[in-house]
Amino acid sequence: MSAQSENFSSAIDPVKLDKLAEVAIKVGLQLQPGQDLVMTAPSQALPLVRRIAAHAYKAGAGLVTPILSDEGVTLARYENANAESFDRAAGWLYEGMAKAYGENAARLAIAGDNPMMLSGQDPDKVARANRAQSNAYKPALEKIVSFDINWNIVAYPSLAWAKLVFPNDTDEVAVKKLADAIFAASRVDNDDPIGAWREHNANLRKRTDWLNSHSFSALHYSGPGTDLTIGLADEHEWAGGAATAKNGIVCNANIPTEEVFTTPHAYRVEGTVVSTKPLSHNGTLIDDIQVRFEGGRIVEARASKGEAVLNKVLDTDEGSRRLGEVALVPHSSPISKSGLLFYNTLFDENAACHIALGQCYAKCFVNGTKLTQDEIAARGGNKSLIHIDWMIGSDKIDIDGIKPDGTRVPVFRKGEWA
Repeated sequence: MSAQSENFSSAIDPVKLDKLAEVAIKVGLQLQPGQDLVMTAPSQALPLVRRIAAHAYKAGAGLVTPILSDEGVTLARYENANAESFDRAAGWLYEGMAKAYGENAARLAIAGDNPMMLSGQDPDKVARANRAQSNAYKPALEKIVSFDINWNIVAYPSLAWAKLVFPNDTDEVAVKKLADAIFAASRVDNDDPIGAWREHNANLRKRTDWLNSHSFSALHYSGPGTDLTIGLADEHEWAGGAATAKNGIVCNANIPTEEVFTTPHAYRVEGTVVSTKPLSHNGTLIDDIQVRFEGGRIVEARASKGEAVLNKVLDTDEGSRRLGEVALVPHSSPISKSGLLFYNTLFDENAACHIALGQCYAKCFVNGTKLTQDEIAARGGNKSLIHIDWMIGSDKIDIDGIKPDGTRVPVFRKGEWA
């Protein structure tokens, strides 16, 4: 697969790819001298892996450890492994990653897998493998969602992903178009990407400061098919853009990002909502999602495509039918304006307001980095093996903030900040 990627490396602007690597280290992670880095990536992304490693060592990294996945190896399992294989995961690997994070290693993930890689595989095997991996990954994931360390996700334009987004183009043109879209969304298509991120982070901070100043108890969404009230967790705090991890390092966890987000109350969500963009999940496109909440829990769920997969996701555990995140993104965001469906949540979630099923983020509470898991739960934070974002925003959605005394304040009108 890496050879396949190299075949189309000429379609990817090497200067912008190097800028993306530099932004990942200097903005995404703000990697510190002597700090180790654990990096996960698909094998197709080796050109970016190598550039990131170079910039990490220039920044004084202690040790960079890449962990590569490969589509061919993954498919070999689904096509040849015995049934018991799908209830297993490499727990020893995730325990090692958790140990590294416990010793203050930074984490960087490169997104670039074929979004439809598992589309032809047995959904039951996919669900079992995901459940096993989620259980095994818990020790490492807890360090990430609790924001113990500085972490970051960036993207690389693999051929299979590019052909999904641009099916009518030649392989080389598709890769070039996806690369250019990634570079634009990641703000590396200019002379000063780091300065561009500094300005963008300041704008996101203004939004979070305004939201935090109002201390809303709930948000009410209204639009076609949607009449939803999302109660916000007690002592919640809005976040967006750069944030400080428990280890004291300021980082941008997602590149790109256009969202400001916080933690909903797991037991205070009522009403109906429909998706406004398809959700690509483990090789299945789930479209036209319609759900109804009672007491914070999804009690009805339908979809025009991928409904069986959606229901398997919802049955992962007790927390998978409750919300762990609510995020606000204007309809005029650069990713929305691109008009592209990326089939990748890192990008698609930044095109529209969204909610996430499952695990909440500890950092979205006042003094969240000091709270225990029990204290987070007492404030309404959700716990789950999953965290899956799906889009509910459009140019037809209005959002009101509701204060504890019932006062309503316009937050969004027709998909834009009010």
